Amino acid sequence: MASKNGFKPAKGRRAVVVGGVRTPFCKAFTELTELDTIALGSAAVAGLLKQLELPARELDAVVWGGVVLPPLSVNIGREIVLELKLPAAVEAMTVTRACASGLQAITTAAAAIERGDADVVIAGGSDSTSNAPIAFPPKVVQKLGPLVLGGKGTPADYFGALAQLMPLADILPRVPKIAERTTGEVMGEAAERMAKRNEISRAAQDEFAARSHHRAARAIASGRFDREVSKVEAPGGWVHADNLVRADTSMEKLAKLKPVFAPDGTITAGSASPLTDGAAATLLMSEEKARALGLTPLAALRSWSYVGVDPADQLLIGPALCMPEALDKAGMKLADIDFVDLHEAFAAQVLSVIKALASPAFARERLGRSEAVGEIDVARLNVHGGSIAIGHPFAATGARMVTTMANELALSGKSTALLGICAAGGLGAAAVMERV
Repeated sequence: MASKNGFKPAKGRRAVVVGGVRTPFCKAFTELTELDTIALGSAAVAGLLKQLELPARELDAVVWGGVVLPPLSVNIGREIVLELKLPAAVEAMTVTRACASGLQAITTAAAAIERGDADVVIAGGSDSTSNAPIAFPPKVVQKLGPLVLGGKGTPADYFGALAQLMPLADILPRVPKIAERTTGEVMGEAAERMAKRNEISRAAQDEFAARSHHRAARAIASGRFDREVSKVEAPGGWVHADNLVRADTSMEKLAKLKPVFAPDGTITAGSASPLTDGAAATLLMSEEKARALGLTPLAALRSWSYVGVDPADQLLIGPALCMPEALDKAGMKLADIDFVDLHEAFAAQVLSVIKALASPAFARERLGRSEAVGEIDVARLNVHGGSIAIGHPFAATGARMVTTMANELALSGKSTALLGICAAGGLGAAAVMERV
């Protein structure tokens, strides 16, 4: 029978999440600065293999997500395999879907397992914002490239080329900007437009951000993340914990912050996800293989959905379209879901998505439905905080969310979780998870 996700699984096969591990998530240019995305990914995968005591010979493949790709080693997944000296037969690939790259890696792995192409796959993602390549203007590359790559340029050749590139201001490296190629907008500017269009107030955003920090701090204090976070050895010493969560934040403190993207805007550094370094790895297996190895499945992905929207309209509204689609594929309604985990690029974006899901007008105009998808009870939304508090290494977030929700389903005895992620380029990603 054909799967609702569009592929045909081998008879009786189901891909299950057995466990997940992530590095600490650290603010860019702090404790993890000297570890690039490959080193971070290797740390997460090594921590996962150690925690679950999985012999490397059992591993079939690695599917890895990346956004800030190292220029000379773009297949991060394969580099992780080689760096950890895993069996050479472990094949690997790297996928990129902006902030949904980690979830894309996981659903790609799940599809391969359910098709019968693999039994054991590690999927996840990593990014080091601290090591983002600094680009030179194209004309610098065009003038100096032939000399550098040809290897025959003399000092006089270089000085001659530089003379043609003046003034100096035109040839300095450019600060990387997460801007849409089609619109020129940075993501925060697009989120500001969404806040205004959807009437999301500054106070509502600050309240959401404060709750994210408080819930993440509570999860850390209770030991909830102990099994998920694996210490990492950096040149400056061992890094044991996330360093972005602020237990003492408050509405009053957040209200003092100035808008970042527009003088009269509502988005501040406190209501936006910070630039972060980190990695997250998830182990998926066929259910039969997991039980044969004596491992306990935590959860399975019942369905998933990816959509695209016009970046010039509402760049980050994608989850409001793909979350209902994932629910439909799973044969479920929002009211059936126990936990909802939404990636917090910005508080304004999450609140806009929530408002859209509860809107009959949005349902009619964008979803072709006669009724709204439904309202999300704040008690079941991002129960352990989210990206605003914990951080957002772009390609690692999806794997962090899957791991946290898989553990939460297993520990709580609840049945289902719905994930939603917005991504650059006007993309949305969603998945329904169920306890095994």
